[in-house]
Amino acid sequence: MTPEILPIERYDDQLVEKTARLKTLMSPFTAPEPEVFRSPVSHYRMRAEFRIWHDEDEMYHIMFDQQTKQRIRVDSFPAASKLINRLMSALIAAIKPNPVLRHKLFQIDYLSTQSGKIIASLLYHRKLDEQWQQDAAALRDALRAQGFDVQLIGRAAKMKIMLDQDYVDEILLIDGRNMVYRQVENSFTQPNAAMNVQMLEWALGVTRGSKGDLLELYCGNGNFSLALARNFKRVLATEIAKPSVAAAQYNIAANHIDNVQIIRMAAEDFTQAMNGVREFNRLKGIDLGSYNCETIFVDPPRSGLDDNTLRMVQTYPRILYISCNPETLCANLEILQETHKISRLALFDQFPYTHHMECGVLLERL
Repeated sequence: MTPEILPIERYDDQLVEKTARLKTLMSPFTAPEPEVFRSPVSHYRMRAEFRIWHDEDEMYHIMFDQQTKQRIRVDSFPAASKLINRLMSALIAAIKPNPVLRHKLFQIDYLSTQSGKIIASLLYHRKLDEQWQQDAAALRDALRAQGFDVQLIGRAAKMKIMLDQDYVDEILLIDGRNMVYRQVENSFTQPNAAMNVQMLEWALGVTRGSKGDLLELYCGNGNFSLALARNFKRVLATEIAKPSVAAAQYNIAANHIDNVQIIRMAAEDFTQAMNGVREFNRLKGIDLGSYNCETIFVDPPRSGLDDNTLRMVQTYPRILYISCNPETLCANLEILQETHKISRLALFDQFPYTHHMECGVLLERL
């Protein structure tokens, strides 16, 4: 697949193949039929990163073929949002004749939203000075005059220059309700916004009518916590990354949610606190015993849940598990099936035309 051509005519076939592969992976766990959620066939990625190639007077975005390592020029990228595609050409056209902005620029990262806002991060192999800042501000103003609601950020070794801010606010319509999500540059956000909405609505559906409170590990900017808050009495969520915690706190206020509490802790540390292994200053003033968490939600990194967290998760009546790596999910299910059974299974086609699969399982105690 070349960056400028998507095999749209093969979309259904690749989704059928992924569904069959997920069924095979889940067959040892007597899982139900997967609910399958389609992605838009193009312009589904809200984020994209490109290297910049300089060839005498020419300058353009490139990608490298993963197999051959061959350099591929990218003038348009139909996997990315239409907003990213528009800004790609406008940005190159504006930077190319400017020696200050162009000098040792080696990468541009884009973060766009469905709400029309976008960040472009310019990465350099040199120190950025006051002249760069002046020229970047002029570039930002010129892009805004063209209709882009854009933030520009300059990055170099141990340097980050924000002209205004390093975040954009996304607005997603989730099960009839608009939700505001602050997304911070260089922090994790869901790459496929349309699929994110479907994941959130599926999670809302499978937890509707829940009793008690919700515990969430790896909450990021509160993507799931805030959407799911309407189904639970209270939500207690953990996240280790400072920018994500700050974004989550903003999102709680922006969405007028009063039943979510975020703790900045690693999931592994929180597990130790719950098990009484260690005490943590960050938990002072928080009465963990006052929570009646009958459901735990986890969306771990590709490596899955560590052994201690896995055992802690098993103590909850219901486990909602979103996985970006079905292989590590299956490894975790080998343990979880000792105490729980899968009652719902979903496939989310987060990354069309690739072998990657995102899936969700709801497990209920035997």
